[in-house]
Amino acid sequence: MSSSSTKNGSNAMLKICAFIVDKRNLFFLIYAILCIFCAVSRNWVKVENEIAAYLPASSETRMGLDLMEEQFTTYGSVKVMVANISYEQALRIQEDVESIEGVFSADVDDTEKHYNNGSALFDITFNYDEDDENCLELLAQVQDYFADYDSYISTSLGDTHSKQIQSEMSVISIMVVFVVIIVLLFACQAYAEVPVLLLTFGSAALIAMGTNFFLGTISFVSDSVAIVLQLALSVDYAIILLNRYKEERTNLPVREACIVSLSKSIPEISGSSLTTIGGLLAMIFMQFGIGKDLSVVLIKAILLSLLSVFLLMPGLIMIFAGLMEKTRHKNFIPKISFVGKFAYASRFFVAPLFVVILIAANFICHFTPYVYGYTKIIPPITNEVQAAQNLQDENFKRDNMVALVFPSGDYDKEKLLIQDLLMNGNVSSVTGLANTEAMNGYTLTDKLNPRQFSELIDIDFEIAELVYAAYAVNDEDYAKAVNGLDNYKVPLIDMLMFIYQEVDEGYVTLEDDLMETLEDANKMMEFAKKQLEGPEYSRVLVYLNSEEESDESYNFIDTLHKITEKYYPEDQIYVVGNSVSQYDLKKCFSRDNKVTGIISVLAVLIVLLFTFKSAGMPVLLIAVIQGCIWLNFGIPAITHDNIFFLGYLIVSSIQMGANIDYAIVIAGRYIELRGTTGKREAIISTMNLSFPTIITSGTMMAMSGILIGKMTSDCVIYSIGKALGRGTIISIIVTMFVLPQILLVGDKIIELTAFVMNVPIQNKQMSGTMRIDGYVRGKIDGTINGVVHGVVKGDVSAFIENKDIELIEENLEEGA
Repeated sequence: MSSSSTKNGSNAMLKICAFIVDKRNLFFLIYAILCIFCAVSRNWVKVENEIAAYLPASSETRMGLDLMEEQFTTYGSVKVMVANISYEQALRIQEDVESIEGVFSADVDDTEKHYNNGSALFDITFNYDEDDENCLELLAQVQDYFADYDSYISTSLGDTHSKQIQSEMSVISIMVVFVVIIVLLFACQAYAEVPVLLLTFGSAALIAMGTNFFLGTISFVSDSVAIVLQLALSVDYAIILLNRYKEERTNLPVREACIVSLSKSIPEISGSSLTTIGGLLAMIFMQFGIGKDLSVVLIKAILLSLLSVFLLMPGLIMIFAGLMEKTRHKNFIPKISFVGKFAYASRFFVAPLFVVILIAANFICHFTPYVYGYTKIIPPITNEVQAAQNLQDENFKRDNMVALVFPSGDYDKEKLLIQDLLMNGNVSSVTGLANTEAMNGYTLTDKLNPRQFSELIDIDFEIAELVYAAYAVNDEDYAKAVNGLDNYKVPLIDMLMFIYQEVDEGYVTLEDDLMETLEDANKMMEFAKKQLEGPEYSRVLVYLNSEEESDESYNFIDTLHKITEKYYPEDQIYVVGNSVSQYDLKKCFSRDNKVTGIISVLAVLIVLLFTFKSAGMPVLLIAVIQGCIWLNFGIPAITHDNIFFLGYLIVSSIQMGANIDYAIVIAGRYIELRGTTGKREAIISTMNLSFPTIITSGTMMAMSGILIGKMTSDCVIYSIGKALGRGTIISIIVTMFVLPQILLVGDKIIELTAFVMNVPIQNKQMSGTMRIDGYVRGKIDGTINGVVHGVVKGDVSAFIENKDIELIEENLEEGA
């Protein structure tokens, strides 16, 4: 590239930056409008609270849920445990609740399933689909009724989970803001720098939340942690620009310093963001949709943070420039020369030791106890719903139920299937049309001839024959109607519902007592049929003896398929339930773990190759951060602390994409200083110069993770926060106390594997006032060979490596 083209590029960048600084009021207006819009639009964002909704479309759970939604009605229900009551009181409560209009039933009996330890468990079912607004009104009535009792209510109705998480995250966000302010006050050199940073990120965060509206529906994970992670992941960008401005301000007026610092920061910040974005991109390739959802939300948030730093922050610096100079205070961050000295002294011991630890951590990681449901994780906070569920579980065994879906139309097959299932030791009970008792020992699907039916409901045989004849005609089975009905058998449920329809249409008249019996029977049968039989598919509810999240349950899912395949085609059988959902998640994790790991490493590797122009340096840095990841998730293996699988997938990607920035800061400084000084001096200076950036950014991310992990009742968010906080602390410790030794020992490898582009070396020739940043080999009113950061007035003829040289007076006048 020629000197003229470089100069033109610099001129263009300076002109753009001058426009941003000079037109700051325009950008203030644009951001004010965007913030007002986003303050409103953030309330339009739809949040999906069900993890199963993000399973792959090809998973059994997803296909089964979609089919059940199409074929069956799932009625609204609620479980209520009332403590310290007698069984007689429980029966009176049952009668009261069932008298509420809209309540179908309030099941309770004297078995241990419903009455135990002086407590009663009521299974209350409503007459409406669980998505019907009437269910929420009935839920409120039920809550009011039980308000005077020692009661504990659990239900999936309403948006209780989402509201609870939003409430918790609001508190966490406020706490994180306080942490950020404290860290910034400690790390900044002027108190007025804090409002500049807070306004920059406050606007970016608000716009990020508001623009989620354009994504349609986002997951509860993204809705909860994205804003906190946005701040933690992108705070470096604003700090880089601010530090650049303070550096330029020592030699330039406010406006010129702001323009020059912005022009230098844009490529530096953009490059820094690439590793973070690269790590997050890996989650897009996950089969489990929450990974893609969070990846898109976070990448959008980071890009919006970049824009806020580039477009809004320069204007804020101009406004607060005078105040920043008036509120300067001493630097609270100490020099840490001892770390560099320790690194040099221990380099031949620590580096090999870390290799051993790396291998051990990788081995231990294989035993990390990942879980795929909520039953084996105890979050630090228990909300009201969880407290009620826990008390119910202490007194009554929680049902592990799966729904088995298969083609409808053959009650005989269904009956044989149910009998087969009940013979299996893993099954405690089965509920289906084919084994639901109707009356006098008959089930709903038992087939009766006219005489059996007449005896069952106590009507004349001749009338029963007429009814059967009418049914045969209605069913277009004319041969039976003509040739004789003695051996004509009809399922009891179909015949009773047919008679009710005929009575309802006025074709048949029954006595009052019989009519009352028929109405009750029809209500029960309609209710059962809508739940268990659809136009094309039927389902039975299978209750298992094993726990939801256990190998026994996972293995039995395959057994359940094999049993059912004796009666129905394999591709028309679906099993749905919490155990199945967790089994599908487990299979997803096996694949997603490999994909995210490989893609995040490759993405970061590519960025580092172009950053350091060395093959050895990227390998060393990635090995260090990958070691931090293994250490992070090896700890739960040692402590036997269950971790939700999603925590690993998300946090490992964030560690690789974001925490590696700490390693880049140290490695970049070391390479720069190593060109002019010895190893010992270079590493001591490197640690002193890198420490402020690492401790500032690292503290914010670590505290954000810790707060999320300590202040939520959601198991998924708890696992993410806990792993993020622990992982960031590990990354800080390793990059501060292990990476320096690795750089010292691997110094020769880095040098030997370095590569440069074969382009002609062009000397820069300029006269006037110039800002020089980089390694200089040439003449500046004399010969110089070294790293220069400063302003020169005079003549320059030199090769500038890594950075550049700019004519300040000429370029600023052009950009004004």
